[in-house]
Amino acid sequence: MNPEGVSEVALAAPAASMSFLHLFFDADLVVKLVMIGLVMASVWSWAIIFDKILLYRRTKKQMDRFEDVFWSGQSLEELYKSLSSRANNGMAALFVAAMREWKRSHEGQKPAIASLQQRIDRVMDLNINREVERLQKRLMFLATVGSAAPFIGLFGTVWGIMNSFTSIAASKNTSLAVVAPGIAEALLATGIGLVAAIPAVIAYNKLQSDSGKIAARMEGFADEFSAILSRRIDERV
Repeated sequence: MNPEGVSEVALAAPAASMSFLHLFFDADLVVKLVMIGLVMASVWSWAIIFDKILLYRRTKKQMDRFEDVFWSGQSLEELYKSLSSRANNGMAALFVAAMREWKRSHEGQKPAIASLQQRIDRVMDLNINREVERLQKRLMFLATVGSAAPFIGLFGTVWGIMNSFTSIAASKNTSLAVVAPGIAEALLATGIGLVAAIPAVIAYNKLQSDSGKIAARMEGFADEFSAILSRRIDERV
């Protein structure tokens, strides 16, 4: 018999028993529910993060292409005809909405030019708000996970430690080998809460900043296009 082999097996058994899966399956039901909820929140957070990264990248490319065409010298009427027949986002949506209001105001025998500038500005403002709402959709979930996940994990930890101390009191055994597994199971909930919260907070701040930059870019275009239409209105008055 090899005593060294026996000692290696004996040392390996406690290490295996402290794995994350073992700690999860040995945890209390309430702690398990907390862990499962935090993992699901983390997975959904990452899904939102990747979706928003792709959406913002696509929106920036669409705005770049639209600006290239808009400032290329093509007439506004031709550009409106090419864009009005399809769904648009970003600057293209602002342009189509403003041009549609412009054309409606010039229809009929009595053109409604008196307050046309205010109506165009209002239409573009509404479209900017709609675009910002589309860009920031579900970002509040990231903010909620970032702020609430650590406390939810802490709740699971406190619950698990309470059960551990109750078990210790019942068994009247305070050895570290008995106490450590229960405390480790409880602390795992806090760890999962932090793993869910930290990326959510970082991503929320970054995505919120990016959406603000896109909104500022659309507002800048709206001001420029409003000035162009204002000159046309003055020429027709």
